[in-house]
Amino acid sequence: MSGAYRLILLFLLLGSAGLGYRSVEAIVQDPTLTPIVDRTADEIVALTDQMIAAEATPDRLGDLLSRRLAEQPRNWIALQALADLYAERGLPLPDTYQTAWDADSGIVAQTGACLSCAWDIGTCSLSTALLCKAPILLTPVEDLRGITKAGVDYASGTKIDRLDLGLSVVGLSATVLIAASGGTSGTVKAGTALVRLAKGMRLLTPRLTTRMTAGLTDGVRWADIPAVRSVSDLPALLRTDALAPITATFADLGRTQAAVGPAQTLHLLPLIDDAADARAVARVSEALGPRTVSRVEVLGKSRLFRATVRLSDTAIELTAGIVGLLAGL
Repeated sequence: MSGAYRLILLFLLLGSAGLGYRSVEAIVQDPTLTPIVDRTADEIVALTDQMIAAEATPDRLGDLLSRRLAEQPRNWIALQALADLYAERGLPLPDTYQTAWDADSGIVAQTGACLSCAWDIGTCSLSTALLCKAPILLTPVEDLRGITKAGVDYASGTKIDRLDLGLSVVGLSATVLIAASGGTSGTVKAGTALVRLAKGMRLLTPRLTTRMTAGLTDGVRWADIPAVRSVSDLPALLRTDALAPITATFADLGRTQAAVGPAQTLHLLPLIDDAADARAVARVSEALGPRTVSRVEVLGKSRLFRATVRLSDTAIELTAGIVGLLAGL
């Protein structure tokens, strides 16, 4: 029995060594291989549905809904997502939801909120921002305003908001380049508009604000701005290589907006600290569509982002080889 046991261990040792060697050889021959790979859209949907089935209990949903209803102003993007999840799970929606909706959706309340939001973007809620301010911010008008304001600040000796001016330059440049790029610059333009709106509403995280300010500072030829005579001159101000990480983030935000809409994208923006987060949000949004917000509400950022990736086959083979080798030894 002892000899048979040793023989089994020997085969395990040799097999594990071979498996580990094959994995290492594959990594050496192809440096692009990584231990973590993206899940497909279907895999993301299947896994998150499984997680929601386990997590979205009546008690958990009731607690999440009560917290959102207690906020002022109420976030109706999140509340409507939770209401959709109640329907998806076949659960009755509490009467408190309808009572709050009736109170917030009155004509007088909406009119007053719109006037306040149009005058001062800092007073906008996610719901009013889309109705009252976003139609302006999604056009070149706001970009022109940003450049004009920077000119006035410069002339008066006031400190220029480089993030605001940088967004204006990149946004107008993307508008100019939309025709030349066949429309691909449209996602960048949409992303800059959303960031501008989120900045006014204080939805940008400190880390994302810092990264974008630094990226735009390095990516725009600031000294050449006084020589600009028309909008068509703006693309020449851009340092494409330096701006690449920032424009990638703008493009991912544009992809998210195309998948779930502007208001939902604004709701998701506080999840984003860097380009990797922006890409993860875009992938989740394109996979889940309108259900993205409800999944975020229940699962949170970390768990939802982890659902978008998995260990590669090579990493699994290498791990199994190491474990088997240690067991054999």
